[in-house]
Parts: sequence; structure tokens; C-alpha cells
Amino acid sequence: MASKCEICGKGPWFGKQVSHSHRRSSRRWNPNIQRLKVQHEGRVQRVDVCTSCIKAGKVQRAAV
Repeated sequence: MASKCEICGKGPWFGKQVSHSHRRSSRRWNPNIQRLKVQHEGRVQRVDVCTSCIKAGKVQRAAV
């Protein structure tokens, strides 16, 4: 599954996971990407979109 939103460009971000004893290991936070059928320029396309763009109404879902 793609890890980048095609609308806003949101992708994974990286950092360190820190335990209670302060041991650190690398960590990756992935955005919640969904594959939707959307109406774009008069035709239906499959697009990888993050859920925040779906909630904000930045994409128009295709009629099923």
C-alpha cells in the first residue's frame, strides 16, 4: 500500500521510540492511507488518500 497521500502529500514520519528506561530505537509513524474510487475530471480513478483529506471533503467519492 502506498504510504503517501496524493492530495496533500502527507507521508510517513520518523523518530525514536523511547522506553521507560530511556532506551531508544527507530520508529516510523504511517498516515492512515485509504484507496478510494474518486470522481476526477469527469472520470473515475483510484487514488491513495489520507483519512484527514476524506473527512475534510477534499475528494469527491465516485457514485457506486
